[in-house]
Amino acid sequence: MILSASGWRKVFAESGDGEDSSPDIGYENALLCALIAETFAEYIKERCSGRPTIALGMDSRPTGNQIADAILRVLSSMDIAVHYIGIASAPEIMAYARNLDGFVYISASHNPIGYNGIKFGLKDGGVLPAEEEKILEKNFLKKCAMEDSGEYAEMLLSKASDGELTLIFTLGDKYKKDSLWAYESFIRTVISGTSDPKTQDQFFLDIKAAMKNSPLAIVADMNGSARAASIDSSFMEGLGIEFLPFNNEAGKIHHAIIPEPENLVFCADVMDDLRKDGNENVTLGYMPDCDGDRGNIVYWDAIKKKSITLPAQTVFALSVLSESAFEIWQQTNMPKKGLLWKAISHYGKHAVAVNGPTSMRIDEICKAFGRDVFRAEVGEANVVNLAREKRDEGYQVRIFGEGSNGGNITYPSAVHDPLATVFALVKLLVIRDKENPDGTLNKGLFHIWCEKSDQEFRYKNDFTLQDVLDSLPLYTTTGVSDELAILKVKTEDKGHFKENFQKVFIADWNQHLEEMEAIYGITSYKTILTNGTKERFVSPEESWNNGNGGLKIMFYYEENHPFGYIWMRPSGTEPVFRILCDIRGDEFAAERSMLRWETSMIKKADEMS
Repeated sequence: MILSASGWRKVFAESGDGEDSSPDIGYENALLCALIAETFAEYIKERCSGRPTIALGMDSRPTGNQIADAILRVLSSMDIAVHYIGIASAPEIMAYARNLDGFVYISASHNPIGYNGIKFGLKDGGVLPAEEEKILEKNFLKKCAMEDSGEYAEMLLSKASDGELTLIFTLGDKYKKDSLWAYESFIRTVISGTSDPKTQDQFFLDIKAAMKNSPLAIVADMNGSARAASIDSSFMEGLGIEFLPFNNEAGKIHHAIIPEPENLVFCADVMDDLRKDGNENVTLGYMPDCDGDRGNIVYWDAIKKKSITLPAQTVFALSVLSESAFEIWQQTNMPKKGLLWKAISHYGKHAVAVNGPTSMRIDEICKAFGRDVFRAEVGEANVVNLAREKRDEGYQVRIFGEGSNGGNITYPSAVHDPLATVFALVKLLVIRDKENPDGTLNKGLFHIWCEKSDQEFRYKNDFTLQDVLDSLPLYTTTGVSDELAILKVKTEDKGHFKENFQKVFIADWNQHLEEMEAIYGITSYKTILTNGTKERFVSPEESWNNGNGGLKIMFYYEENHPFGYIWMRPSGTEPVFRILCDIRGDEFAAERSMLRWETSMIKKADEMS
């Protein structure tokens, strides 16, 4: 089992095959679940003065029911009040848990179907931060190491009261309705940027009115995910959006789970067919992963007359652009009551928090809007906690996330949410220029971006999403599912591996410096290490050993302007080593060359162990 703040994951299918769609987890995995449940029960009871109340839910994987059964048995026998909501998206259960004491969520996110796992959280709307997860991890491993751990786990499973379990299941439908209501109420706050109900109502009425002038149809490939049991249909249709989901039965997973371009093609094909059949309103599509917290985008290209899948980095860039412009638009278009922002002049500075391998195009977008960029180690929990730290320092942080994975997290949410991503794009498309009663121009979101980025020449009243895409800073970035982006490294001690890599890189750099300058104009580099929420620059003389954290090497032109970077990190949720390259401009050949160079150095470092 891989243990991390992003979740505890393993192949739970009894066969041990990660691609096995069987619902059976087997005897030993049931015992593991019992120890996991007791570990969390002890943890949350220490943090509650009375009887803790938690939500328990799962994504749509086939092994979820048997894992939930084992966990329910132990939690209920330890005087934990459990609100069991069955299949639910991660944003849903985390929104619901804000009204309780915490949650346990059964999911392995984007991992293959035979995997499953557990995520833990309290009432702050996100997973436990790394330091708290380490407490659980230590106690869990201690239980597993007991001489009689198997017998002890059996005893835990046997203590459950049949009457208590029956009551939990009987109340399940009620709690599911409560969780859907809590989620819809919360996402309205996230999208509108205000907690005031009257201001929310007016904002969504304005969005609905704009839809009548510019009808919008959105396609969703649910792929049997937990979002098929969530609010997407009712929420979209309530705003006047034509919503066209398919593969919309939770649990019936039709293809690979990760929402990357190779799986977004199914959504693109359906969009193309709908367009051919005469539905000219089809503009956007999305596909969530199994737990419904990530969702990447497909859009209709009016010039090419076909649906195009957007890379994850581009989706995040659009979201940051939209929400940054939306904050500015709010200042003159929405009542101040209940707003989740405060103007820069009254409240310090604004910032965006991202992970290490987020493309540098975010830095350019944020520079245009006067926002600072801060980077954390890969992992949703790391980015969420970095955003919290920056708020404590006086920054306004509305939007944050992991550009390498796509999607975004929009405050006050603490989890990725495809509805937040989709509506970042919806706002960008429908909040357009309007003439004020006094004859002045009230600029829409895209016009605000064009103005801030010195691209007024790009703005036109009938712009499409393609026009927005053409205005983005141009970078070439390795995709997370690219065949060159995933490596197997045999060295188990990743800190020692990085010490080897440091030697290999410095030797290669010294050998090829003249060549690098002649071909790319590169004259210098800086090494950056990320662990948790901390990012630090280190010199060639300092150790690059930062354990399982991220390592980035930034390359610069002579004027100290960034050329691009290479990045690496052992995955916290899969037994692989991830690498990535990000280069300014349309430079596919250079990106491939730098990525292969990074791969060759990693192999040399691995052979040194």
